[in-house]
Amino acid sequence: MPRKTGAKKATFGADLIEGMGLVLAHQRGKVELEQAWPKPIDVKAIRKRVKMSQAEFARAYGLSKRALQEWEQGGRQPDSAARAYLTVIAKEPAVVRRALASE
Repeated sequence: MPRKTGAKKATFGADLIEGMGLVLAHQRGKVELEQAWPKPIDVKAIRKRVKMSQAEFARAYGLSKRALQEWEQGGRQPDSAARAYLTVIAKEPAVVRRALASE
């Protein structure tokens, strides 16, 4: 009876080889690969949910007010770390404020 870990390794190896084949084909212009972009995060909706002005939100969560304005106006999107932080704020705003207050 084959061990599960061996099967996983074989599957991983096969997946890796297949993926590298796609990369090569893309580089040679034979296939077009789909680009995956993260879904936009609605920063303004998060801020409105906690009922704060831009200045209050930026101060409470240690964010740049200018960056917050740019995110809300669609000038730019938060980077992955800021997206993760904003997601936590959206789910547990009071917990984040308490954590930051205890520093």
